[in-house]
Amino acid sequence: MRISSVRFMASSHSLDWMPDQVLPEIAFAGRSNVGKSSLINCLVQRKRLARASVTPGRTRCINFYSVNDAICLVDLPGYGYSKASKALRAKLAPLIEAYLSSGRASLCVSLVDCRRPPETSDVVVWRWLAAHNVALVVAATKADKISRSKHNAAVKAITGAIESIKSSQVILFSSKTGLGRSELLRRILSYTKT
Repeated sequence: MRISSVRFMASSHSLDWMPDQVLPEIAFAGRSNVGKSSLINCLVQRKRLARASVTPGRTRCINFYSVNDAICLVDLPGYGYSKASKALRAKLAPLIEAYLSSGRASLCVSLVDCRRPPETSDVVVWRWLAAHNVALVVAATKADKISRSKHNAAVKAITGAIESIKSSQVILFSSKTGLGRSELLRRILSYTKT
């Protein structure tokens, strides 16, 4: 897929303020500091579309981006960042759940750091997605930070965390080198009608 146009569409703090759904939507979910903004920027080959921050947990709303006027990428707030206030975490969790249960997303790309085993919160999200029949692909980010000889072990750790995750659902990804970009784009396109 050649990226010819990318534009920010809207930012929403609640389901009431979301734009009308006119394009197939692909959701991106993951813990704070897992590299969601960097992955989205790499995917669309733009440096500053999604704002990456050195402070985890900066995305506190749902951001919508149109790609080629054909697909909408939906950047969900990060979950699980321990330094965020309890009140903020309590507010964000229902927002993420409400969006994912709305039926708008054709696919959820769940991001995990490939250098660590998935955390309990990741597994909870995967089980929730499976229970609600939301298609899932796991993007194992920061693959450039481990040696190639450890790639298979990283995939095995992810698939071993929950029985419903198959190795075919896991894509090793590096925003720095572009590893996994083409495969993830292909997977996204397979869940849209473009």
